This record gives sequence, structure tokens and C-alpha cells, in this order.
Amino acid sequence: MSKIAIFVHATEDELGRALHSLVYTQELHEAGHQVKLIFDGQGVLWIRRFEDQSHAANPLYKAVKKLGVIEVCEHCANSFAVKESTEQSNISFAHDNDKDGHASISKLISEGYQIITL
Repeated sequence: MSKIAIFVHATEDELGRALHSLVYTQELHEAGHQVKLIFDGQGVLWIRRFEDQSHAANPLYKAVKKLGVIEVCEHCANSFAVKESTEQSNISFAHDNDKDGHASISKLISEGYQIITL
């Protein structure tokens, strides 16, 4: 099966992109693919929204979260001041880019991942 990394850059007004990242991750995982869902850039703000139990996507988010495939760019979480809330959500940080602590697309590609950005 394939290895796929989905990067979520969706801004706060792009619910469709953020929601579909969850849908695609769940679908790919259920089909047997190895998948990572990485919230990056302004996309890191979605973790706090999806963690809100009143959000319509919370049940889907919780199902995907249970898969253990969600990561958040540590540098971006710091930049958008959501690192502490992300830590409280028990989400892992991606910080493989040795230059500045961003998630590393190069490393994922070297490991055979296909990259999807939303």
C-alpha cells in the first residue's frame, strides 16, 4: 500500500479543506494505506477548533485522532500561539526540518510518502 502525507494549510475560513483532510485521512487509513495528517502554517489553528466538542466535525476529528496519525508543525504552532493548546490535546509535533523546526516534506518524500496539500 501507499504512504501518503496530507498537509493542511487551510485558513480559518476554509472549513471544506480542513474537513476533507479528515475525511481523506480516514478513508486512506481504512483502505490500508500508511497516512500522516500534518497541520501546517495557519492550518495549525484547526486543532483547537476541531477539539471543541460543539464543532460539527468533532466526532470525525476524534475518530481520526484515535488513529494516531495527526501531527502539528511545531514551528507554526509556536508562531500562531497554539503550542500549549496543542500539547494539551496530546497531538505530536512535526519538527523534522533541521533548519527551523518545521515539518519536513523532503524527509517524507525520501521515506516514500506522496504529498497532498489542502
